[in-house]
Amino acid sequence: MSSTIRPIAIGIFRRHDEILVGFAHDVFKGERYCRPPGGAIEFGERAAATLRREMLEEVHAEIAEPSLIGVLENTFLLEGVPKHELIFVFEAAFENAQLYDEAAIPLYEAGWEGSLKWVPLSQFRDGSLPLYPDGLLALLDSAAPTM
Repeated sequence: MSSTIRPIAIGIFRRHDEILVGFAHDVFKGERYCRPPGGAIEFGERAAATLRREMLEEVHAEIAEPSLIGVLENTFLLEGVPKHELIFVFEAAFENAQLYDEAAIPLYEAGWEGSLKWVPLSQFRDGSLPLYPDGLLALLDSAAPTM
């Protein structure tokens, strides 16, 4: 069991009523779930810089300057192991507008199903797909898109 809090940065990329998410599966819960792209903040790194770095690593794409829309705190079980995260949530946009025309964007990092996909927010609202971190959907509903 880890007793550390993991700071992460995630990006909300919007395409009309859709957001870009990765898919993963928690075997312990038997749950397929979604989370926006991003990753762990390294020591000395600013959260916005983390998101830019992670997008270069994960999808080989540059992003415009991200805009912070909120910070969430999440405690949860992943594969039966307790976790604790502080999540910096940013509105973000790709520099390459062609990425918005793709149905899926390949991922070059392990840990997720092979690509990021555009999913309508309605699928998260109706409960057909779990969206993490907890509280993200409420934050998105309260934050007007800036991109």
